[in-house]
Amino acid sequence: MKGIILAGGTGSRLRPVTLSISKQLLPIYNKPLIYFPLATLMSAGVREILIITTPHDQVLFQKLLGDGSQWGLNLSYLVQEIPRGLADAFILGESFLGKDSCILILGDNVFHGPGLGSNLSRIHSSNGAEIFAYQVSNPKEYGVIEIDLEGKPVSIEEKPTAPKSNWAVTGLYFFDNTVSARAKSVLPSSRGEVEITSVIDSYLQEKTLGVNFLSRGIAWLDTGNVKAIHDASTYVRVLEERTGLQIANLEEIALRNKWISQESALSLTAERGDPDSREYMARIIRELGLNQ
Repeated sequence: MKGIILAGGTGSRLRPVTLSISKQLLPIYNKPLIYFPLATLMSAGVREILIITTPHDQVLFQKLLGDGSQWGLNLSYLVQEIPRGLADAFILGESFLGKDSCILILGDNVFHGPGLGSNLSRIHSSNGAEIFAYQVSNPKEYGVIEIDLEGKPVSIEEKPTAPKSNWAVTGLYFFDNTVSARAKSVLPSSRGEVEITSVIDSYLQEKTLGVNFLSRGIAWLDTGNVKAIHDASTYVRVLEERTGLQIANLEEIALRNKWISQESALSLTAERGDPDSREYMARIIRELGLNQ
């Protein structure tokens, strides 16, 4: 299983801030936004990840993340010259994916909650696709999945004027190794984009689409505007301060996955120059030792 993080786009709803920097590099409390989708993929056990960026932002992502080896990852990068829709990621990343199935996550989506990583790691899209649905109060702003009485998908529609449910399709998707071919067969929409809803619908018509309904205990935050960025930062700050546990700490996830050593985790944390972060990692290492 390989992963793709789509971190392109213009960030038009966050201007003027995003005139000079990608929204995925903006801070969510104490970490860059890109750390959160990366943490989700790591928690799912995905180590080979493609990051798709704009031409002028790629060097900044590379400076921040490098090749990922410090976390036991293999990161590679591709440029999306112009925004052509979410499904364009599968066309651009066709060579990267090869014959593997994949997880696509949007670079501005934050997922958090108990058991999320372990649940993701159990899903294998060797034949078909899986989407994640989340109940929202404003379904007109999202792609909406219609379901029958048995919880099976019936239809999917992008930003409907009359939503058939309040289950929004989140920015997290599993696809088998036919996804690139499917994306290339999709005709661009009136917006000139290769719509991911069209790709998902192709699986739906073949009855190979599964829907995972995220529970109330899972948080999904789409940080596409200024208010959402602020809300996500507040969410992370409050939880970290209340629980004493950090969200999207890449060193901790890599350590728990046994991808890096305790020494590497401490060294990476020390590079931040923050004594509290180093003490946090030392505490995690002590707790892991006690639980072995």
